[in-house]
Amino acid sequence: MKLKKLLVALLLPLAGVTGAGAMNAAAGDASATISLKTPGNPAQEYPLTFRELRPGLYAGTSSADVPLLVSRQIENMDGRQRITLTLTAQQDLYFNYGEELKTGYRHDDCQFYMPGFWYRRNLRSPKEAPSFHTSDSWLVRDDRLSTPLTAAFDEKNGRSVSVIHISDFATDALTTHEEGEVILSGETSVGYTGFLNKGGETVLAYGFPYREEPRTYIRKCTLAPAVKAFQYLPKGESVVLTWEISERQVADFSECVQRTWEYCYDTNRPQPVQTSYTPDYMKEVLSNYFLNAYVPGKLCFYSSPEMVVATCASIDQAEVGFVGRTLLNAFNALEYGEGKGNNPEMVKQAQSIFDSYLANGLSEAGFFHEVARPERGWVDPVHSIRRQSEGVYAVLYYLNYEKSQGRKHPEWEQKVRNMLDKFLQIQNEDGSFPRKFRDDFSLVDASGGSTPSATLPLVMGYKYFKDKRYLESARRTVDYLEREIISKADYFSSTLDANCEDKEASLYAATAIYYLALVSGDKEKERYVALAKKAAYFALSWYYTWDVPFAQGQMLGDLGLKTRGWGNVSVENNHIDVFIFDFADVLHWLARECGEKRFSDFAEVISTSMRQLLPREGYLCGMGKVGYYPEVVQHTHWDYGRNGKGYYNVIFAPGWTVASLWELFSPGRAEQFLQGKK
Repeated sequence: MKLKKLLVALLLPLAGVTGAGAMNAAAGDASATISLKTPGNPAQEYPLTFRELRPGLYAGTSSADVPLLVSRQIENMDGRQRITLTLTAQQDLYFNYGEELKTGYRHDDCQFYMPGFWYRRNLRSPKEAPSFHTSDSWLVRDDRLSTPLTAAFDEKNGRSVSVIHISDFATDALTTHEEGEVILSGETSVGYTGFLNKGGETVLAYGFPYREEPRTYIRKCTLAPAVKAFQYLPKGESVVLTWEISERQVADFSECVQRTWEYCYDTNRPQPVQTSYTPDYMKEVLSNYFLNAYVPGKLCFYSSPEMVVATCASIDQAEVGFVGRTLLNAFNALEYGEGKGNNPEMVKQAQSIFDSYLANGLSEAGFFHEVARPERGWVDPVHSIRRQSEGVYAVLYYLNYEKSQGRKHPEWEQKVRNMLDKFLQIQNEDGSFPRKFRDDFSLVDASGGSTPSATLPLVMGYKYFKDKRYLESARRTVDYLEREIISKADYFSSTLDANCEDKEASLYAATAIYYLALVSGDKEKERYVALAKKAAYFALSWYYTWDVPFAQGQMLGDLGLKTRGWGNVSVENNHIDVFIFDFADVLHWLARECGEKRFSDFAEVISTSMRQLLPREGYLCGMGKVGYYPEVVQHTHWDYGRNGKGYYNVIFAPGWTVASLWELFSPGRAEQFLQGKK
């Protein structure tokens, strides 16, 4: 297929990018528009045409008298085409500039990719979130995306074309409205990108400043009317805008994501964030959470869900996994308290959590009470394979550690074996696990999206108990992942508070396969390496390769937050967080196995960047207490219920953020458990 007119130059050969002739030099298959707004009046839109001044340089003209000089330069750069646009005001004005580039692809043949936000057609997402359920054409602001890029993949012809916004992204500005035509309070770096269905053909759209159509997304499952921003440009001043376009031959959507992520990474070249916070110091400060969030009682736990950011006061809610992770934190506290922490009180509290869950934290069938309010005597009767798996995972680490210290817990071992045996009973014939179920195995949610969460404790259970049934079950989960998730590039609903495409599905898949590979022979391992690598690219695609700009007065910007290395969450929950756990170990392992340095280099970006918002004495980063690491970090025009871009939501769950960072700074745990490596 050919990208036809507008870009006057031929592509040069480049690995992963098509060679000469992929883009036609003829003019006319792209269009540009300038919109000008006079305050208090509707904007006027003016189509532009480009007249060639010399090879590669064009002047924009309009049939109307537009008080703006537009010059456009097209440059070949190692097989890609870079567009540099200069707008110069001839009088004071407010503008919005946009371009639309025809691809030659049939829209019905295309899948779409906007990193960290849009995968295929977002059909796993509800109609209340951006998806094809609502429209087959979408424009979104750059800072929703882990890289400000849109790619269209033509399944029928195996072609992919992308457009990326390139800038120093230094500024953003506030507005008083969030829909309709809005005038910015200052300068921004945030543009827009997306795709359109124009007469059955896919068109890539991009421009500046931002706009969102047909709807803007303001909070979870809440679409609002479209928005179009206008920036002030004084007479005689100019703004320079840059985009880059490339086209690739790819076999399938998975390769489209892989090659495009590599291109995004190589284009933005994210570097580690300079910080004085060492892993040891991070743990020292984070350990304050263990001491201060501890809640004693019949069921002892670390408070986490629905905690108010301003006070970080503990509440009566215990959660085993997901956003609580109380058992994993108890293991971390025990190990740290007996080691570098040398803190008997921390050890005593951690041990009491395990003892209380053994005595009072299990259902009649032997599953964990996943979510409980001990003071009220309330327990959620619905189980999830994810929380149950995260609980077993934590207890196995605890038992393995205790055994290394010469302490045995036969009753805990019996309970864990009982849970793993029940995992075998509830596993489906196809190898998947239902997402949610009850004590009697009746299903609440049959979706298989959370299946890889079960793989980790099954592999660990095989190693700890030397029971090959658990290994066989784990292998069946990966067979399911390969057949239904990875081969279809369909990563969904691993998180428990959304039904959509999400980061954790691919991250858990890659991690699950990594665990299985660690206990497998060379031939089997080779297969697992290939599968983990494919899933890892989807997980990586959610992590930011650039630094989102913030406006002055938005706390995160005032703190100097660099978003590179942070991961967006899901289509429904459009914020960044520190969910990583041992995915960094997966990246280092894949770097060794595949000789792919990008993996290990980006793991270092993630590791350094996620240290930035550590609440310490005298520098609380907007939190109520030292060591309570923030969760809902709102980096774009979206809120989880309160506050919006540049701030946290009013409530959060620090239990899982502390647990995630603790594992990030405890490298090699899985290899030590499964292979005995130090």
